[in-house]
Amino acid sequence: MDVDLIFKIAAVGILVAVLNQLLVRSGREEQALMTTLAGLVVVMMMLVRQISDLFELVRTLFSL
Repeated sequence: MDVDLIFKIAAVGILVAVLNQLLVRSGREEQALMTTLAGLVVVMMMLVRQISDLFELVRTLFSL
């Protein structure tokens, strides 16, 4: 696992947190929620790729 992945996830988290706070303070709670959900989807897509690579590695390792 790369350290870059951890930094990318942290960057998305910080960006989403800042956007969420800005939107909540301006009275746009619905857009803040959508921004949070979009950030969650982006991070999940990043993790799904890594999990897929892990399963492929295990599969080739055990010749399945």
